[in-house]
Amino acid sequence: MKKIPMRMCVACRTMKPKNDLFRVVLDNDKITIDKTGKKSGRGAYICKDKKCFSDCLKKHSLERTFEIKSIDESFIAIVTKELNDIENKKNEKNENE
Repeated sequence: MKKIPMRMCVACRTMKPKNDLFRVVLDNDKITIDKTGKKSGRGAYICKDKKCFSDCLKKHSLERTFEIKSIDESFIAIVTKELNDIENKKNEKNENE
């Protein structure tokens, strides 16, 4: 049996399988989503959930984790779009069943 890697979400502080989380990376003072999981730089994980991401923004979890002053608006827009896409895929899957 293969071991499933677990990571902690910076917002809700719960341990979840790595595949259920976004990996975000601080690279040259800019936060980006790491879809491959192999980008270099300091990384953090966030649940693939709108509520968790909004809590992350309210609590300034990423700012504290990466020791930066603020998060770029373009990053917030990108993550919001990704979360909407994930939600739409789930809804389509449920409708097809």
